[in-house]
Amino acid sequence: MIVKETPTTHCPKCRAERSEEATECVRCGIILAKYRPSLARALASPPSLSGTSPRLLVTAKEWLIESDTTSDSMTFYGRAAVFVAMVWWGWAFMTNPLETNYTGESFLHLINLPFHEAGHVIFMPFGRFMTILGGTLGQILMPMICLGTFLGKTRDPFGAAVALWWTAESLMDIAPYINDARAMDLMLLGGVTGKETDGHDWNNILTVLDLLEWDHRLAHLTYTLGILLMLASFLWGGTLLLRHSRRLWE
Repeated sequence: MIVKETPTTHCPKCRAERSEEATECVRCGIILAKYRPSLARALASPPSLSGTSPRLLVTAKEWLIESDTTSDSMTFYGRAAVFVAMVWWGWAFMTNPLETNYTGESFLHLINLPFHEAGHVIFMPFGRFMTILGGTLGQILMPMICLGTFLGKTRDPFGAAVALWWTAESLMDIAPYINDARAMDLMLLGGVTGKETDGHDWNNILTVLDLLEWDHRLAHLTYTLGILLMLASFLWGGTLLLRHSRRLWE
């Protein structure tokens, strides 16, 4: 007796093996038909006059927006609460001037601090300069790693939007530190200022790079980049939340 095998393929979201006849993925639960039209449009679209590939844009839309197919109400309300907190807290960060060090005095500074200190240790094998710079790198890389994990591993774009918000906040948290490179008035972890020690991270970094007189401009540039990324996280998270609400009530 010959047993005919059912042809198999993979889920476009979680890459789990599935049969070609399946209408939804047994692992992540997405409706496969929602992915097929956009894929067909991507394959059929000719290159645009501007040189930007429509296939690339469609792929980006699938990863950043359409890969989110969650439709349960409890998740929606939880996301809505997180989004309101993001906007409320983020607005306070954006509207307080860099010089007030509002981000450095917030609760989230204590969340960033362990990753900052761990960065010094992680980058220690790469020399003294990278050891000093490693604190800033560790603080920024951690939320970026979370962002990449949410997008590439768990396919959770809303979680990635929250991680982008955290990345933006980390940049804004670092900016007052850069701004203090010459003055060295900020209180450090040991309870002393940079003046009372051998300087602090950004005083040393900019001194080595011979950019110490650029401290204020680099700080404002970092702060502005943080604001722009935070606004992008609002737009991204809000779009996902709106689409989630439509799946609930349409």
